[in-house]
Amino acid sequence: MDLGLTEIQQMLKTSAQEFLARECPLTLVREMEEDSRGYTDELWRQMVSLGWTGVAFPEEYGGTGGTFADLGVLLEEMGHSLAPSPFFATVVLGGMTVLDGGSDAQKEDVLSRICAGSMTMTMAIPEESASYEAWGIETSARKHGGNYEITGTKLFVPDAHAAHTIIVAARTSSDRDPAKGITLFMVPSNSEGMSITPMKSIGHERVFEVSLDKVSVSEDAIIGKVGEGWPIVERAVMRATAAQCVLMLGGAQAVLDMTVEYAKGRTQFGRPIGTFQAVQHHCARMATDVEGSKNIAYQAVWRLAEGLTAQKEVAMAKAWIGPAYRRVCGTAHQCHGAIGFTKEHDLQLYTRRAKVHELTYGDANFHKAVALDHLDDE
Repeated sequence: MDLGLTEIQQMLKTSAQEFLARECPLTLVREMEEDSRGYTDELWRQMVSLGWTGVAFPEEYGGTGGTFADLGVLLEEMGHSLAPSPFFATVVLGGMTVLDGGSDAQKEDVLSRICAGSMTMTMAIPEESASYEAWGIETSARKHGGNYEITGTKLFVPDAHAAHTIIVAARTSSDRDPAKGITLFMVPSNSEGMSITPMKSIGHERVFEVSLDKVSVSEDAIIGKVGEGWPIVERAVMRATAAQCVLMLGGAQAVLDMTVEYAKGRTQFGRPIGTFQAVQHHCARMATDVEGSKNIAYQAVWRLAEGLTAQKEVAMAKAWIGPAYRRVCGTAHQCHGAIGFTKEHDLQLYTRRAKVHELTYGDANFHKAVALDHLDDE
């Protein structure tokens, strides 16, 4: 395994850094926290025009034919800048799920539109239990004539307000094994019987409650086979978890950079605070956490890109990076002192998101248990 970037990945990373530094300063992030949509059409159009929405999709659908590892490089820079957009929901949760389990017709229709920027998507999995396990799926889908009627409530659905289509996991039959009988449906967000309600988040990210009351969809909307959707969901969640890890890595790197810069410029007792051993040790611990996060995150991303088994690696990455990102932010606050806790300072933007990301797709304890179950995996 070579964790070094290819020439193309380095070019992608550099261009993303330059673009986001120019078009997505933290002042924009602050503005979008107060905006009901949470992103601007202009920034989204520019992302599309750069080909970002097609990075991980085959050329036959209008993509660039890249890999999940290429997408990871891009996501790291988006995490570094806290770029507000429906990119993660559309590409990682929506498009890659269709690429994985969709029919040829679904791929041609959906992926070509995602690459062109004319379609946004998201995926609705957790419910009242807030679990990403099969037993947590209680939303039902019943056959009614030639269609299916879906009834239930989904929580914490990212960017549902901006999605044209929401992939919904629903139970079409019951079995002793909760993983059996789950089906995936592509549901238009303007369907009759569907309501989308904002949920408050400490990170000011756009997550929603999606309620479905006998929402009717055709059989053509099914991804994969009826009752056999859970393996597709598991792979989707695993990709999303790895992608989340890379986003957190980008954020942690930004906090480290911010803190080192502050330590160099802030003077106390007539000298920069970065010359004090305690502050140096703080920065060293932060750098260790960031470097460890980088290695373990890209190991997981690389295995997914290569089509190898990755349950253990993804679980270990999430179990490590979630707490590491929080530690980096906590240590940064100690280095900054009181100013870092104010709303006017940029550090709090990352700290609030670190709190949210640590729990998204399962906390450290959950993923430690998953890693334990897969210790014998090759």
